[in-house]
Amino acid sequence: MRRRRHAGFTLIELLMVVAIIGIVAAIATPKLLRARQSANEASAVSALRSISSAQAAYAATCGSGYFAATLEVLAAAPSGGSPFIGPDLATSNVVKSAHTITMATDAPAPASTPPACNAGALGRGFHATAIPVTGGGSREFGTNTTGTIYFVVLPATISITDTSVASGAPLR
Repeated sequence: MRRRRHAGFTLIELLMVVAIIGIVAAIATPKLLRARQSANEASAVSALRSISSAQAAYAATCGSGYFAATLEVLAAAPSGGSPFIGPDLATSNVVKSAHTITMATDAPAPASTPPACNAGALGRGFHATAIPVTGGGSREFGTNTTGTIYFVVLPATISITDTSVASGAPLR
């Protein structure tokens, strides 16, 4: 009697492969989530740097030394020019890379201030924050008129004004 040889894997061999793949996936998933959070935080810091740079350009060229009061003002193009900030940051409370980006001013410019070149509201200073949505990161970020970017580790909240930071450490 001839014995037939069947090529293939046994059920036990297939179960071993599936178990190994499961173990590798269980190890890799938390690292992937941490990498995603790090990328989200890097994007939030980049957005705040863009806002700070746009505010410096706005104050120097359009605001007679004063800053834009809102993100919408920074996004408004002056006559014959281009906006100071990109469309991804053109509205207040915009969610970008799992962070809610906001900007405001504590003190409006005096009434005697000449109008801005894009007719936007002016302020004596500004402060902007990037607050993570749930699962978006483990730190809150902020910047103000000084141009320095600050952070706090959650569950703490960043407390920042146009000229001071009550809670937050400079980002290095």
